[in-house]
Amino acid sequence: MANVEHGGPAGSAFGAGTAGPVKAQLRAMRIGLWLIVALLAVRQVAAVLGTPKGERLTDLETWVGTDGVLHVKGSLYDSTRFTGTPFGGLVLKPLTRSAEQALGWGWTFGTLLLVVALGVVAARALPQPVTRRTALLGAPVAISLLMLSLPVRNTLYLGQTSIIPVLLVLLGCFAVRGERASGVLIGLAAALQPTVLLFAPLLWFTGRRRAAASTGLTFAASTALAWAAMPHDSYTYWVHHLAGVGLGGAADGLANQSLHGALLRFGLAGPQEIGLFLLLGTGVAVLGMRRAVRYARDGQLLLAVAVTGCVAVVVSPTSWQHQLLWVLLAVVGRVGKKASDRYMWPVAVILVMTLPAKMMLPNMESLYPLRDNVVLIAALAAATVVPFLSRTSEYYRAPIPTDFAEPVPARWSRVPLLPFLHRVRTRPNLLLELLLIRVGYSAYQQVRLAATGGTNSGGRATAEHHGEQVLAIERFLHIDIEHWVNHAVFKVGFLRDFFDFYYESFHFVVPLTVLGLLYVRRPADYRWARSALGFATLFALVGFWLYPLAPPRLMPGLGVIDTVHGVQDFSKPDYGTLTALTNQYAAMPSLHFGWSLWCGLVIVILAPRWWMKAFGLLHPLCTVSAIVATGNHWVLDAVGGGTVVAAGFGLTYLLQGPRSRPSAKPVEVSSEATAQMKDRTPS
Repeated sequence: MANVEHGGPAGSAFGAGTAGPVKAQLRAMRIGLWLIVALLAVRQVAAVLGTPKGERLTDLETWVGTDGVLHVKGSLYDSTRFTGTPFGGLVLKPLTRSAEQALGWGWTFGTLLLVVALGVVAARALPQPVTRRTALLGAPVAISLLMLSLPVRNTLYLGQTSIIPVLLVLLGCFAVRGERASGVLIGLAAALQPTVLLFAPLLWFTGRRRAAASTGLTFAASTALAWAAMPHDSYTYWVHHLAGVGLGGAADGLANQSLHGALLRFGLAGPQEIGLFLLLGTGVAVLGMRRAVRYARDGQLLLAVAVTGCVAVVVSPTSWQHQLLWVLLAVVGRVGKKASDRYMWPVAVILVMTLPAKMMLPNMESLYPLRDNVVLIAALAAATVVPFLSRTSEYYRAPIPTDFAEPVPARWSRVPLLPFLHRVRTRPNLLLELLLIRVGYSAYQQVRLAATGGTNSGGRATAEHHGEQVLAIERFLHIDIEHWVNHAVFKVGFLRDFFDFYYESFHFVVPLTVLGLLYVRRPADYRWARSALGFATLFALVGFWLYPLAPPRLMPGLGVIDTVHGVQDFSKPDYGTLTALTNQYAAMPSLHFGWSLWCGLVIVILAPRWWMKAFGLLHPLCTVSAIVATGNHWVLDAVGGGTVVAAGFGLTYLLQGPRSRPSAKPVEVSSEATAQMKDRTPS
């Protein structure tokens, strides 16, 4: 939402006849976005309240339930179930009876209201001036992103209170008048979450010294009040546990996205780990706070707040998933001189904060350090290295547009939406592209599972019958080589291990790598290749739905060995963690081979060197060998995969025309021309 371009007055380029349609379009977009907000809210409420009572709001139940720690007369920290500050316990204790009665509906709706308030405040805190479009659409976009984020979903599921400190800080920085009132709100947030004290230096070094002093005094008074009311608990939290260290789950768990948690996951422990954590944490704090002060003085106070929050995430001993909303706020920073680069950073933040890491990266051991710390890496990047543009930069409001190819003549121009397929002059919007891939993959998973009634055993009889049909056709054609190849490879250990690894590891990695390289290096060819892959996948989903097929390894009596998952019990096949998630009878056509063939063809067509073309063909060759050798596909499945790929390229040509030819040199518009274009852009 912070990357919407600023334009001039509407009347400078559009007459009165077009002002009406523009306003109507904005109104329709605004209504649509608020409907999305409503749908997301309903979905979140249904997800929480649809969970069995003993499994939902587990943290809240632990605190304020019938036997919750806030009812106990002893210490709050007799167990590690309560992780809040003593002041937090002091505030929550009087609310236990009402909270217990409202457990469920009341707490969930209250949390949603806090999310809405947070989104509205964040939208109003964008650096001025903003366009009318941003002003109208900023709030629903912000609220939608918040509701989709993992911290908010985790907060709603557990019944946590971590949204409150973030909201208090934003209210203190952007909503209330007077530095003292601002400091009181931020001080209360620090009393609930101690790392929020980092905002006091931000206030001090940006000239709001009364607010900084008020923050410190409010924090001290709140903590002293809790110490007077609960001295034993306060000693336990602040001294024995060193500001809560050791409370909650294991510090080396993946849920702890702090620098301390990462060092523990890397195997460090004891004085060595503590010393390194203090050294690195101090460096991040100094560098991050200097950057935050600079952005605040630049007029980007919301970005400064986000950077400070990211520093707090990194240097805190424990930063649980529900405490990571600060990272999402960093989406407002602008990065890149070119328009095609403008969306790189916000898209990365949105993906990191809305998708589980296991969905973003393949299940490869070499990627575990990256996958296990992906949110921490995003927080570190925002705090220390991402080169956010200054508002004084000429590229802040008007990035350089770039043309990569001549437009291809439109086909089917009378059909709504289809003419847009030929617009390949610029690099596509990365956010929309990644969302398209994400939605397409979700549909792919759902159709694969639904093709046999939603379970892997639901269509077993039909799938085995179709397997017998395919085997009969292959015997007639004398291409029934699956049993022979499978047993020949199984006897050679290194060959079996190679094909098992190839089958498990490269199905998603190689196509995504090819798409990424095309997006960055060959944007004129990206849409063409992406469309062909998308259409091929759609055709394959139709095949999965209409013709469920048992692979050779799941055919009783055939004797094919499942080299990847081991010998199978055909009544209850076991293929690891995917047993309950994927439909193993979605085999015709083979997308393993289809996607690899797509990769090979794209490389052959676009690679500039003959050896690159030859290397590209190795991937489909190794893939077809792997799917047969491991018993996962019939030979005819590969034929089906090749057929859908050919159909995908054919439909792409039919709708888009011939592949676009790239320009000899990208056209970069001068700053003067950019300024003129900006003045003609409607608000």
